[in-house]
Amino acid sequence: MKKGLVFLGFCLIVSFSSFAQTGKVFDKLSHTSKILKGDRNFAIYLPPDYETSQRDYPVLYLLHGAGDDQTGWVQFGEVLHITDKAIKEGKATPMIIVMPDAKTKRLGYFNDARGDWNYEDYFFEEFMPYVETTYRIKREKRYRAVAGLSMGGGGSFMYALHHPELFSSACPLSAYTGPLTVGEVKKMAKQYYNLEISDTDAEKYFSTHSALPLIESMTKKQVESVKWYIDCGDDDFLYEGNSLVHIALRKKDVQHEFRIRDGGHTWTYWRESLPDVLEFVSNTFHQK
Repeated sequence: MKKGLVFLGFCLIVSFSSFAQTGKVFDKLSHTSKILKGDRNFAIYLPPDYETSQRDYPVLYLLHGAGDDQTGWVQFGEVLHITDKAIKEGKATPMIIVMPDAKTKRLGYFNDARGDWNYEDYFFEEFMPYVETTYRIKREKRYRAVAGLSMGGGGSFMYALHHPELFSSACPLSAYTGPLTVGEVKKMAKQYYNLEISDTDAEKYFSTHSALPLIESMTKKQVESVKWYIDCGDDDFLYEGNSLVHIALRKKDVQHEFRIRDGGHTWTYWRESLPDVLEFVSNTFHQK
């Protein structure tokens, strides 16, 4: 009888420990950037077994939208709860999720047209090497993914199209796909920076910071070397750009996933998207 009680107690302890095990989020981390001349914040999700294992993990760079910072996916996106649940249910592999801060007076995740704020250079030359040497991250294309919402969805498109050799998958959500015309580039420069730019400079920016001309200029093999999961609500004001990207990929015969669901440009929509994103990138990490 006593042996039975001891065994039952042991089972309860093991079950409770397994149930209680969760990931951890740190959302007030920072490091110093020489390129941006100052400290930059970031948040990170570490999977439930990170502290008890010695292995390296795949990584997902998860980008926030305009108006938010590195805490957006933590506070509003519920990344801790959603990721823990996906891992527990076996829909996602344990992974590290890195959330950089791109909330500045400049627009987005890219190099400024004026050349004095090179955020994209910072991301690839400083930030990515920093987190991938500080944490136990697998530093191979196969185990690296990027996703994001709205402005961060645009970052996901541009980063994966600029560097298809670095990412195995990309998941833009309700993404700003970049300016749709050269004229829109000039209008944006005037509106956001009070900057008059030449037709030549506008054309150069358009060709490198809009998903449509980038896809058109790249080979099918280059674009398809990244697995694509594109998701946008049917009531979203960015629906047109995402639909045009879908058509461009179809014309190029690039395999991709394209989801249109009921909803708009809201955190409710993106919280519902995140479990599918985690499953998609996990399947890419495990691809044969």
